[in-house]
Amino acid sequence: MNANNPILVKYQPDLFGGLSGRWQESTSGAPAEPLIIAVHGGTYTSRYFDVPGYSMFSQAAEFGIPVLAPDRPGYGESVELPESDSTLQGNAAFLRQALGEAWDRYGRSTQGIVLVAHSIGAAISMIVAGEKPDWPLLGLAISGVGLRTPPGHREAWAALPPTYRVEIPSALKDQVMFGPAGSFDEDMPTASHIADALAPKAELVDIVGTWHDQVLDVASRITVPVHYRQGEFDGLWIVDETEVKGFKDALRTAPYVNARLMRGVGHCIDFHRVGATFQKEQLAFAQQCALQSKARHP
Repeated sequence: MNANNPILVKYQPDLFGGLSGRWQESTSGAPAEPLIIAVHGGTYTSRYFDVPGYSMFSQAAEFGIPVLAPDRPGYGESVELPESDSTLQGNAAFLRQALGEAWDRYGRSTQGIVLVAHSIGAAISMIVAGEKPDWPLLGLAISGVGLRTPPGHREAWAALPPTYRVEIPSALKDQVMFGPAGSFDEDMPTASHIADALAPKAELVDIVGTWHDQVLDVASRITVPVHYRQGEFDGLWIVDETEVKGFKDALRTAPYVNARLMRGVGHCIDFHRVGATFQKEQLAFAQQCALQSKARHP
C-alpha cells in the first residue's frame, strides 16, 4: 500500500458545522471531480481514513480528488450530541445540515459530493442519502453495513456500562474487525489502533437494536448510484452471498448498484491487504459519478 503523505492532509479542529476532522485539497484541477466526504464508523475517529500505510487520503491524492473526513459528533474535537440524539437518526439529522456548510465551504468548485462511509457511518450516510439533501449528492460508497446482526449482539451491546461513551478494548475489536491470519500485513491490527476512540453508547446500541427494522425502508429511498462491499469474515454482520443480494435488492430506486462480497477479509476492509485496491475502486466510482453528473448537467 502507499504510505500516507502527512503534508497533504490537514487536521482541523473546526472543519465545518462544529465538526473536527481532516481535509485534503484537490491536486488535479479537473473540471468535473467529486468532493469525497468520508464518514467513519463506531469506535474510530476520522483517522480511520488516514492510517499511515493504509490511507484513503493517499490514494485520493494520486487521483487528485479532494477529501473531507469529519469526526462525527462525540468523536475527536467535534460537538457532543445529547444522548437521546446520539442515534443513527440523530447523527443523520446533524450530518445532513452540517454537510450543507461543508458544500458551501469546500465543494463549490467540484461537481458534487460522494459519501464514502464505513459501518455505523455507512448506516448514517444511507439515512442522509434517502432524505434527499439540498446539496448535490452524486453517489454513495459504503462498506461494513448489512441487513442483520448475529444473534446475541443486541443483548451484548445493551449490557454495556450505563455511560455516555464506552471503550471497546483493542483486543476485542481486533477479533471482529479483521479477517483470518494472512489477510492483513504484520503491522496490523496494531497500526489501526491510532484511530481508536471511545464511542457514544447510544449509536452502538442503535445499530444492533433498530437498524434491522429500518434498513429496507432506508435503502428504498436512496436514488443515487451505490457502491457496496461487505467482507466475508465481517464479525459484526451476518454475511453471505444471499445477504449481499438482499441488500442490493433493497436499493431498488438507486439507478445503479455495484454490490459484491469481498472474499477473505473482515469488517475493516481498508486495513487488509486488499485495502488499497478497495479504496481505488471507491475512488473510481466517485469519479464515475462526477462524470455522469457533468454529462447530465454540463
